[in-house]
Amino acid sequence: MSGETFWNNREQAEKLIDEASALRKRVDPLLLAEKEMEDFRVMVELSEAEPEAAQTKLQRDIDRDLAKFTKELDAIELRVFLNGPHDRNNCILSINAGAGGTESCDWANMLLRMYQRWCELRGWDVEITDALAGDVAGIKSATLLVQGENAYGFCKAERGVHRLVRISPFDSNRRRHTSFASVDAIAEIEETDTELAIPPNEFHVDTFRSGGKGGQNVNKVETAVRITHIPTGLVVASQTQRSQHQNRATAMKLLLSRIYAQRVDAQKQEMERFYGEKGSVSWGSQIRSYVFQPYRMVKDLRTGVQTSNVQGVMDGDLDIFVNGWLRAGCPLKRMASLKDEEEE
Repeated sequence: MSGETFWNNREQAEKLIDEASALRKRVDPLLLAEKEMEDFRVMVELSEAEPEAAQTKLQRDIDRDLAKFTKELDAIELRVFLNGPHDRNNCILSINAGAGGTESCDWANMLLRMYQRWCELRGWDVEITDALAGDVAGIKSATLLVQGENAYGFCKAERGVHRLVRISPFDSNRRRHTSFASVDAIAEIEETDTELAIPPNEFHVDTFRSGGKGGQNVNKVETAVRITHIPTGLVVASQTQRSQHQNRATAMKLLLSRIYAQRVDAQKQEMERFYGEKGSVSWGSQIRSYVFQPYRMVKDLRTGVQTSNVQGVMDGDLDIFVNGWLRAGCPLKRMASLKDEEEE
């Protein structure tokens, strides 16, 4: 960064600055924790030389500071687990209603609100880039762009089928219903990523008029963009931006992200059972159950983490499940270890 030619390529320079900043955020907390640990040792030694009355007060101070220190260590530990090649990227989070009709559409809408609240609590920016309303209530599908540090690293823990059990507000007989919705998380990949460069002859770009409630460009100029990846048949579209150039950039990012996710799935299919295979959006494939009736409990079926604070979870308190999944043992490494054992 101190080289004379560093700023010759501004885009590459900014990328390196971001990388250096991310490395500092990993190293600096560890150095600070080591210093705080040494301070604790000194405080304990000093307290042993004090009278009994003074020792009691010092012990209270140490206990208070130690509780805070433990929380900081937990945060450092989680960063260690986020060591994937794209964990620090932004995330494209998709929600799709499954088996259950109107019930599932309403459940998908509840999940949309839950994830929006969770992102706000973590200080991330979240934007709904696409949404399809249900026929009666809720949504059939929605796509969110989550922007923030390690957004994909944390959001990938939510990938899978989510099951809801409750007394249906749409059933006049007040019967208990089960609804399903699937959540998918893929890392946002930049168009400049050389590992996923797509030759121009492998994709086709179409433009069309944006849909919406009107405006200067909407329904008047062909600003919306649809890109088709010919080898895989993947199709992505963007119409939320004001210009065709912006929509093309957004669509290309989405296409690269989906191609990357498809490649990872193809290479790591046997690992799906460790981090929640999506499978069929119905019975037997869920990663988490949200029970409102006859009792109140949310349970992650992969890790066994559960809580009775259903309202807190629906208001965005998901860290207990996400952190539990991350601590469950870095799924990819665990699977690699099992494969090595099988080969032996």
